[in-house]
Amino acid sequence: MNILITGANGYIGQRLVSVLLEQDHQLYCLVRNRKRFEAEHTHPRIHIIEIDFLHPPADGQVLPQQLDLAFYLIHSMSGKGDFVEKEAQAARNFIRLVSPTTCRQIIYLGAIVNEKDLSQHLLSRYNVENILRTGPIPVTVLRAGIIVGSGSASFEIIRDLVEKIPVLIAPRWINTLCQPIGVRNVVQFLAGIMLREDTYGKDYDIGGPEVLSYKQMLLQFAQVRKLRRYIGSFWAMTPRLSTYWLYLITSTPYPLVVNLIGSLKVNVICRPNTLAEDLGIELMTYKEAVELAFLRIEQHMVISSWKDAFSSVDTNPHLMEYMETPRFGCYRDFKRRDVSDKIEQVMERVWNIGGPTGWYYGTFLWQIRGFLDRIIGGVGLRRGRTNPDKIYPGDALDFWRVVIADRVKGRLLLYAEMRVPGEAWLEFKLVRRGERCELHQIATFRPRGLLGRLYWYSVMPFHFFVFDGMISHIVRIPAAGSN
Repeated sequence: MNILITGANGYIGQRLVSVLLEQDHQLYCLVRNRKRFEAEHTHPRIHIIEIDFLHPPADGQVLPQQLDLAFYLIHSMSGKGDFVEKEAQAARNFIRLVSPTTCRQIIYLGAIVNEKDLSQHLLSRYNVENILRTGPIPVTVLRAGIIVGSGSASFEIIRDLVEKIPVLIAPRWINTLCQPIGVRNVVQFLAGIMLREDTYGKDYDIGGPEVLSYKQMLLQFAQVRKLRRYIGSFWAMTPRLSTYWLYLITSTPYPLVVNLIGSLKVNVICRPNTLAEDLGIELMTYKEAVELAFLRIEQHMVISSWKDAFSSVDTNPHLMEYMETPRFGCYRDFKRRDVSDKIEQVMERVWNIGGPTGWYYGTFLWQIRGFLDRIIGGVGLRRGRTNPDKIYPGDALDFWRVVIADRVKGRLLLYAEMRVPGEAWLEFKLVRRGERCELHQIATFRPRGLLGRLYWYSVMPFHFFVFDGMISHIVRIPAAGSN
């Protein structure tokens, strides 16, 4: 089949791509930036189309005519601005483009909306359903609640809470009920209903076999991790305090927390249906989904992570078009070291930077900078990295975004997503000079107004020690067998 996948580089999209390739389908993957997607997907049956549905289609812009079905997996809840209008606009633009094709079915992954009082997030998902139904193509909607899997937002939030805090005094929403579902089951449902005419024009709630409170989920997560945890609720925790509480404890960006809190107060329980039985899907319990997620983490097989989405911090996807850092009106900190006799070892250390490895020097100062960034609403250092030994363009790397990751040419370019009065880049690259080879480390800052200039000069003393120490430790290869 010829299958169109919007949001193909999202958390669900990337997993769906892998499954559909195994089934020998031709995939048309719609992404906001093709360079990021191309770095990870080179299969001959993947056709990449660059398009941003937040903007009206350009004149003459069309989708492939011969399509069998389309997956609509675009969500936007964590960026700046009115995400409700963004989601509605994206859906309207999608319908305009897909309607003239031969597409016979649209499959949309939405949210469970069975309560009378819904959050803005849940209402937005329901609104998208209705917009998709205005087109001429039959729509099948799968409505899910909490999705559990390695790299999912809910999994990482619960992991932060359980692993960091032995005694948890939580807001009242800790007793809200939900029906979590493993990400493997979600992908099975999505693939299972393709071109099933008995599902056209219908919506189905999908969830695991258990209805649990968030408190029960936290305690079961702790059991899987073999941790003893004590959890209570605090009636005086206001929505605003609850937002700050969740933001400071977890690695979740502040805009996402603000929109998430409203949904945490709403029960998300499935209406009964026989879809899982009809498709032959064996539903995983919550514990089984958590155990499988950790198995994937231990095997370094995390396919996708919500932290790598541009929308997690409202990053412009066209940032990936930068091939060189700007020079005019910028401040730079330049360091270099000779690495002629240890090129491979040095690049290995560069490619392992961030996350559990850290930044090789001044760890405490990096942690302070990350903490201050969290205090003022930034992402901080808690995002870590998706894979311990692989880096792809578009990945989140602590409070940086990977712009270029070219291991062959020996170049890593990072863009800062921390809160700064300007724009900042950090670059590592190998430069060959005859028979010699140097590692160049370049920090570039383009200030925004007077405040940006004052910021650069105020942190310059710290930069001198941190950046000099960082490159020195990167090129200092430990002797074999040393600790």
